[in-house]
Parts: sequence; C-alpha cells; structure tokens
Amino acid sequence: MKRIVFGITSLGLGGAERVLVDLANRLCNEYDITIFTIYANGELEKELSPKIKIQHICNCAYEELTKEEKQFIVFKILIFKQRLYKEYIHRKYDVEIAFLEGPITRIFASYGNRRRKIAWIHNDITKIFGTGWKAFIKKRLDKQNYRRFGKLIFVSKDNKEKFESIYKIKVEKQVIYNYIDISKVKEKANEIADVPFKDEDFNIVTVSRIVEQKALLRYLDVHKKLIENGYNNKMYIIGDGPQKELLQEKIKEYKLEKSFILLGKKENPYPYIKNATVFCLPSYFEGYPMTIIEAKILNKFVVITDTAARETLNNYDNCLIVDNTEEKIYEGLVEIINKKNIKLEAEQNYDNEDIIEQIKGLLDTKK
Repeated sequence: MKRIVFGITSLGLGGAERVLVDLANRLCNEYDITIFTIYANGELEKELSPKIKIQHICNCAYEELTKEEKQFIVFKILIFKQRLYKEYIHRKYDVEIAFLEGPITRIFASYGNRRRKIAWIHNDITKIFGTGWKAFIKKRLDKQNYRRFGKLIFVSKDNKEKFESIYKIKVEKQVIYNYIDISKVKEKANEIADVPFKDEDFNIVTVSRIVEQKALLRYLDVHKKLIENGYNNKMYIIGDGPQKELLQEKIKEYKLEKSFILLGKKENPYPYIKNATVFCLPSYFEGYPMTIIEAKILNKFVVITDTAARETLNNYDNCLIVDNTEEKIYEGLVEIINKKNIKLEAEQNYDNEDIIEQIKGLLDTKK
C-alpha cells in the first residue's frame, strides 16, 4: 500500500482543512495516509478515520499558545525546517504533499527528492502575502521553494494563472478542484441549529474566517447602508479570526448588534446555510471556497464578489456575481432583497468522483 503524507498547518475549522479531512477519509482504504501538522488538537481531527495516522510538531492547539510561544514556533520552522523535515518525513513516504501555502510548503521543500513532492495551492498567490518588504522576501523565498516540487496543484484555473504571472518556474502544473463529502454535508444540514432563523426575516449567511481577505468590515458598511435605506435583513457571520474584535467594535458603533450577528466558530455550519435565505461571500480574493460548494449542495441562492470563486458557480443558476466593490455588493443585495421570494431553479447534482480519480492518478504516478 502506497504511503502518503499530507502536510497542513492544523486541522482547525477552515475550508482547506475540511477538504483534506474529506479527501483523506475517502482515500484511506486504498493508501496508507498520515497527516502531518504544525499544531495539534484542531477541531476537525476527530472527524478523521481511525485508519489515518496523525503527527504534530507542537502538541497543542494554536489558540492555546501565548504570543511568545507562537513566535518561537515560527522561528523554529524558519531556522530548523530541514531538520524538522528529516525528523518527521524524510524517506518515510512514497508521496509528500504540502497541502497549504506557507510554513508547511517551506518544510516540505527544504530537503529530499523533488519527484516525490506535490504542493497544493489554494489561494490567489498575488494577494495572499500582502505588501511591504516582508511580503517581498516571502515571495522571493517561496519561488525557490516551489522549484523543489515535482508538481504543483491549483484549486482553480484563476489561481494557476495568477501564480504563473508571478512565478516563472518550470514545474509541472495541474488544476484539480476541491473534493467534498456530499452525503456528510446533507446529513449534517438536517441537525438543529442553536440559533433558529425566523421565516419572516431575510437571513444572509456568511461562513468565513474574520480576516482582511474576507472583507467583512466592508460588508458591515454595506449592511449599514441597507438598513438605513429601509432594506431590512439579518446578516449572520460564522467564523472567527484576528479582525473579530475590530468588527465587534464597529458593529457596536453602528448600533447593529441585532441585525449583524457574529455566531463564532461552528463545527457544523450546514444547518445555518440550509436555513438561510441567501448565502453570501463578499471577499476581496478567493481560491476555490468550499463554503460555496456546500451552499450549492444545499441548493441555496449564492451571492459572491468577482474573484476566482466564480469557477465554483459554473453551470449553477441560483447565483449572482457582483463586481468587487462596496457599491456593487450593495446594489446586488438590494436586487435580491427586492425579489423577496427567491425562486430557485431545480436542485442540481454535484458529483465529484472525477476529482477523486484525478487525485488517485496523481498519487499512483509518483515514484
């Protein structure tokens, strides 16, 4: 049985993390799978099949660490990444997959046979690092890191094109859309949400990390304008992140606590998506967001900004893609709210077994 290691920062609540859990569970009967993480105790670890082995560099969750401890882990990876690779990975696996950008990719790239190595890229690489001298250094270093992989996998065509516009490197590249366990989404969507929605309300749900990329501060300004102009709605945000405190302060300043509601992390966001009037993702940039796929599986009307996420809505009729500005998000939501009773097209099947076949083909060709 071929030995596969997937590397990721942690198995906390997140899109790439959910994809990896579903993918590993789907493949573990055919491959000997290990998941290697920097931080332990992610919420999604308990969803892994007992057949899957898991290893950690740090035996505690990221949230449990002090600022100083986090800085030490970052320093340790920066200075000792080759030693970490040799200790945990070298010559133990037939295929080595860095499943997320950042420190995991740097560890996997630090040593060993490139023919065994695959890097999975989930985001718009032109925007993920931001700006400034730190971003410049990271881009230069990562260009060298990506050269050390035998193949690069992108979760969208847009992400592949953006990567190629920045990194002119001769490494084999392929687009494979994200896999998701459809039956699990439908089953969990039938559970009872602890915050029931009122049928008479126009309920807009967003599931995302509360970080700058997701544009939730801008989204709050859109909500404020909608309320001021008489377009009543309730916006629910499921997730957590470093901008949460700032977002809470602005909600309080605008006196919108009853209509712009932060629900925090939810291990099961699907009942909220299922019972929403509309699912919205107002991000500045995206990769191939699984929350949209989940909304499609649950046959929800979807509103997104024009990012790489548009690829998730190919051949899906229940959607609206708006220009990536505050004004256009506002106009799009006004259009949808005015419709009141959104007429959905017939439920559309989402079959991703072809994705599994692509991934198995990828694994089986690695020496």
